[in-house]
Amino acid sequence: MPDIPPVEAPLRLQAFLAKAGVASRRAAERIILEGRVAVNGQAIRELGTKVLPGDRVELDGRPLRLEGAKRYILLNKPAGYLSSMSDPEGRPLAADLLKGRVGERVYNVGRLDQWSSGLLLFTNDGELAAKLSHPSGGIDKEYEFRADAPVPDSFFAGLSAGMIVDGVQYRALSAERTGPASGRIVLLEGKNREIRRALEAVGRRALELRRIRIGPLRLADLPEGSFRDLSPGELDSLRGYCIS
Repeated sequence: MPDIPPVEAPLRLQAFLAKAGVASRRAAERIILEGRVAVNGQAIRELGTKVLPGDRVELDGRPLRLEGAKRYILLNKPAGYLSSMSDPEGRPLAADLLKGRVGERVYNVGRLDQWSSGLLLFTNDGELAAKLSHPSGGIDKEYEFRADAPVPDSFFAGLSAGMIVDGVQYRALSAERTGPASGRIVLLEGKNREIRRALEAVGRRALELRRIRIGPLRLADLPEGSFRDLSPGELDSLRGYCIS
């Protein structure tokens, strides 16, 4: 097993996991409660546990490194790929497009449904991932869609003002028409399949749905299925970005 760099100061276990690039702190708490983490060979299920200098931390039996290069990767996900790190049904994963080409263990920040395409961010920076994943982080996301028939004005007006679909409220920061059957939507929270369900509520179906922006990061000319690292300037902009 590889040597594990010492911890420089006592850290809560969930903070250690986030710094090691395992998951955001909130997701790390769930991992601990599931009993998947061991410190010095002892399984831990308590969130208050602290990691001390010289402690050995393992996740599912695999030693974790606290230090290491952080990676921030933008992928242009093609439709048909899942935004998940595993799938029991063996469906293609967006993470598969990084395999063999990214040495660090990175994970996707947020999700993009299987049949949507566009920007998906991967990182091993747990703290930044937590900010980007939480609505209070103020990170807006922009989408383009094309429907199977002309979209009524009520869709854009309703989504901008707030519309209830099956007891769930959907609301966009902005919703504008770009053609008879197409539009551009900006979301802040982004509930599961929000744009698709809002379209279905007015009798339309999304034929194409693509995310073209995450905060200050834009898709631009990144080819579908390709990825790139964020530039230092983009990373600085992302860390300081907040619209709320």
